[in-house]
Amino acid sequence: MVRNAEGDQLQEGGSQHSDEESSTPMPGGWYHDHDHDEDGEDESDMLGDEDDGNVEFEVVFGGDEDDEDDEEYVDEEDDDEDEEGEDDDDDEDGERDAQTDAALRIMSLFRAGARQGLLTRAQLMALLRNRNLGQILFDEAGEDGEGEDILGQWTRRQRRPPKDPERFPKVPSPEGTKLMRSGAFGANNYDSRIKRQIGRRMLDRELGIGDREQRKRNNDIITQSLIPGTRAEQIIHYDNPIYSGQFSDDGNFFFNCCQDYKVRMYDTSNPYQWRHYKTVTYPFAQWTLTDGSLSPDNKWLAYTSITSLVSIAPTDPSDTGDPYTLDLSEGQERPGGWGMRGRGHFGIWSVRFSGDGRELVAGTNSHSIVVYDIESRRVLHHVEGHEDDVNAVCFADKSSPHILYSGSDDATIKVWDRRSMGDRREAGAFVGHIEGLTYIDSKGDGRYILSNGKDQSMKLWDLRMVMSTQRFHDMGRTRYAHSSGFDYRGEEYDDEDWDVHPHDNSLVTFRGHKVLRTLIRCHFSPPSATNSRYVYSGSADGQVYIWNMDATLAGTIDVKKATIGTRRVDRQTRFYFDEPGGWGTCVRDASWHPTAPMIVASAWNGYSMARGTCTLHSFNDAEGDEGTPGMGRSVDELLRPQPDMYYSSEY
Repeated sequence: MVRNAEGDQLQEGGSQHSDEESSTPMPGGWYHDHDHDEDGEDESDMLGDEDDGNVEFEVVFGGDEDDEDDEEYVDEEDDDEDEEGEDDDDDEDGERDAQTDAALRIMSLFRAGARQGLLTRAQLMALLRNRNLGQILFDEAGEDGEGEDILGQWTRRQRRPPKDPERFPKVPSPEGTKLMRSGAFGANNYDSRIKRQIGRRMLDRELGIGDREQRKRNNDIITQSLIPGTRAEQIIHYDNPIYSGQFSDDGNFFFNCCQDYKVRMYDTSNPYQWRHYKTVTYPFAQWTLTDGSLSPDNKWLAYTSITSLVSIAPTDPSDTGDPYTLDLSEGQERPGGWGMRGRGHFGIWSVRFSGDGRELVAGTNSHSIVVYDIESRRVLHHVEGHEDDVNAVCFADKSSPHILYSGSDDATIKVWDRRSMGDRREAGAFVGHIEGLTYIDSKGDGRYILSNGKDQSMKLWDLRMVMSTQRFHDMGRTRYAHSSGFDYRGEEYDDEDWDVHPHDNSLVTFRGHKVLRTLIRCHFSPPSATNSRYVYSGSADGQVYIWNMDATLAGTIDVKKATIGTRRVDRQTRFYFDEPGGWGTCVRDASWHPTAPMIVASAWNGYSMARGTCTLHSFNDAEGDEGTPGMGRSVDELLRPQPDMYYSSEY
């Protein structure tokens, strides 16, 4: 992505956008950032009033957030300046002085680029011109070893005191082990001295070995052992990144939300033979579709963007009329606001149907939660309940519309009782994340909830352990959040920034995945297909991570490996130096089929990660087994085979 000095895009599709969703990442840390910053300012504001004709190359290096006083941009005129505070008066070797100064200038450029996500042409040329670049970057020390010494001096200045390595959660988690043994999350075979393989258990089932209880447990263990693998049965290619994709509760329906402002629906009544069902468009979109939700009866689909408008479309393919539009701002006007035609004053990150299908709840970038009555078309509650964007909302129990949760960039989850939202006070809170939340998911039993956080952790919570409203307000929550200055859109998270929240009231903490670049989602595994045995999450490293409830890793699905090389390079995609072949993958969402051992991963994918895929992964015990042969299909959005789309070169 290239811009001129005024921040104007030199590529099609250049409308200005806001917040997290306007940052489409590039492989290995490169990203093009079309967004406004959090205050709604665009990049030309960030760059000041410079008009030097420079082209900015967007680059991310691992920076140090503590260096807040470094200069943000270094023009060509600044190449001869020494870094502030450097004292070279005592150095008698002039050549060493110049070499040291060059090293410090290079490191200053790195730090400036890391904070802004940008290097100007002047900065990039300054790096390339410097004859010491190779020595500093690649430890190419001279004959006297001075290059290595210079880099060591800079590194030592940036080093922070190490934290206690024992602060990370224990794996396996004691609390998670208790949950697994309780039977609430699947069957167990702890009391069995012989750990049987799945083939032996299937034989026992066919022969009817054991009493009724043993046969039931044996069947449950077989079911929950069928974890999908990396090999993709089907790869559906899209010309834009996919932001979400979910099965319906009965598994007969799958939909996804794409950056091209379209929702595509598929008939998955036969999960191994999909049919394209219908495609609907969002007419008021800003940057991308942010979320979608299917009504409990599968008849209506609500979807939205970074506006206050929600579209509701019928899923019936014979109904070709325009979708209904609901204004969650109740028609309030604000010239120059988020929505089209100046409508609305907030954008929606998350939307959900209530269990009875009569209401919608939405989380917004105005720090608020909106409850909307569909039948009367009016806002029932609009509560500014957080100190930052509300990235996720959900209901606690699918059968009840009363208890709902909201997760925010202020690093908290709040519990709301619909019957008492009029006083604008939460019913309770969960704390434990030290960075903002990207997603929350309810198990649907009114008790357990799962959250993903930008602190690179996923947490399990129990409603019975919720913190009271009074205690939450007394503890001074803001002291424990946003302490690192970490920007997940373009930086790698430093584990040295991670620490235990002093008031953490979560049950289990899961780690290992990468919650970077976008609002990555997590879920409970379905009760029918897995006995609710697992939790799983997408990841910015191109994988789906699946954990047992004790925080041990049950499996991974490598979507990048399954898709790499399946699409040609075209005019709109480019190679980047730090990804092999330029191919990048970020799994933003994943959905486990309710009754079949199958996961669909929705991802940003392809060269420069500018495209999207939905990949279908199923359980396959061995390549040569007697089961149904793999589908091995690579198709377009309408499920049509295309000559320029391939099956992964890794298989």
